[in-house]
Amino acid sequence: MGGAVPNPSSVLPAVIALNRLAFGPRPADLDAGIGDTGRPDWLARWLDRQLSPPDPSADERDDPEVGRRLADAKLRIRYPAGDGWSAVDEDRPLACLGQPIEVLWPLAANRPAVAGPERQRPRLEVAAATLIRAVHSRWQLREVLVDFWHNHFNVNAAGEPAVAAALPVYDRAVIRRHALGNFRAFLEAVATSSAMQVYLNNRSSRAGAANENYARELFELHTLGRDAYLNALYNRWREVPGALRGAPDGYIDQDVYEAARAFTGWTLEDGAGLGGDARLPVTGRFTYVEGWHDGYQKRVLGREFDPFQSPMADGHRVLDLVADHPATARNLCTALCRRLVADDPPAGLVALAARVWTDNRSKPDQIARVVRAIALSPDFSRIRDAKVKRPLELVASFARGAGIDLVPTNPLLGELDGSGQRLFGWPAPTGHPDRMEAWLGAAAMRRRWSLLLGLAENRWETGAIDLAAHFPAALPAAAAVDRWQGILQGGGPEPTTTAAILAGMGLAADAMLTPGTKAGDDRLRRVAAFVAMAPRFNQR
Repeated sequence: MGGAVPNPSSVLPAVIALNRLAFGPRPADLDAGIGDTGRPDWLARWLDRQLSPPDPSADERDDPEVGRRLADAKLRIRYPAGDGWSAVDEDRPLACLGQPIEVLWPLAANRPAVAGPERQRPRLEVAAATLIRAVHSRWQLREVLVDFWHNHFNVNAAGEPAVAAALPVYDRAVIRRHALGNFRAFLEAVATSSAMQVYLNNRSSRAGAANENYARELFELHTLGRDAYLNALYNRWREVPGALRGAPDGYIDQDVYEAARAFTGWTLEDGAGLGGDARLPVTGRFTYVEGWHDGYQKRVLGREFDPFQSPMADGHRVLDLVADHPATARNLCTALCRRLVADDPPAGLVALAARVWTDNRSKPDQIARVVRAIALSPDFSRIRDAKVKRPLELVASFARGAGIDLVPTNPLLGELDGSGQRLFGWPAPTGHPDRMEAWLGAAAMRRRWSLLLGLAENRWETGAIDLAAHFPAALPAAAAVDRWQGILQGGGPEPTTTAAILAGMGLAADAMLTPGTKAGDDRLRRVAAFVAMAPRFNQR
């Protein structure tokens, strides 16, 4: 798999689009699309539907099928008796998903003390829900954007129990609510979330001892980006081009330090002492402590902040400045184009997206408008094979294509963890890599193949392939390989792939495979996995 080269002409444009804007097509999507995807405006019509989903943050009323699956899903939890708790070994519903932070926060505080698996349970439940939605949601584009934003605003729920406790609320009320909305509002929701307050240590930031972790990632990752970090060129804020007129080209460490002061006092109700006998409540909810805030004058991105502003005004102004900065438009649009089009997106496409981003910065659907512009651009349809599916996409697209009625299980989540894409468990603030070289090493390829083979053979009890739906009668092995290519990849089969799979399985082209027999079914399942291992299925 190389750079941006044309896809095989036999691959349907709808297949390519649905591999980028959804977690892959289902055969029914393409069958139903004969009268729809054949229309010149099918993608615009599809985007109209996908970019206007109802508010997903309260429950699954906008997607009853997913709601039913989430209600029915269970994960195993098992641990021995310990100091203060009894042994547990049971299948348990995903009970954490809809809970408010104050119900989950005792897991963060570990009061009362519970076993380690209980404290990690929220992460596993959100990971299971992510798999369910990726495979079964009708709002596929929203799920793709939710995955993108979880990586952009990454928190590590596998490392810090307090982040794990806050993850269901972070997923539901922050990422999912704002994934297609306005970036400035999104930024504030992230800044005031319990998960980010814990992960980047801002809850401990106080006047005289400002913690710069959040402020630095706000500039470097969440908004302006590393390309706008100009500290190697300029030591003083006034030296940065444009700074004296309040429009600096980028930021330096002085901006980070001053922004960190602006966010002092933004914290959580975590029981911290306030002086004397006073303490904060222990709910995990965001709060502002005026006594911890550094109220003196500040200067951020060439703008003067007067001293002693109203509560939280300093932090709000920093968020305004970074959200509106031209470098933020470039950085975010580059990331979106990289996610949806190519590892190295064309400069013209990024510029187009950045214009739409800036022109719509006050609109409630700013992000949706940018995504639409990218998806309908000439570059989106012209560039092919410039991305590789990450393990989550590989699993979801194989399940959707092969017709597996996928149910998440602990072993499957464990396999995903081993593949390198530990959902909500990436330790660095950067989130999982979004370039293909990160996912194509020898060990990574072996884990990808293991995932596909395990799914095809229902090794982890995640659901069986409905072979009868695809193969009602016996057929030659070559025809079976070709049919699986059509089912999973759309368009015509690749003769080289057919030949390679037959050779690898030691099958003659005319060897008959009979569904309904153990030998026939075993081979048909393995053929499905081998077709999905081919480069064409792994690209998007």
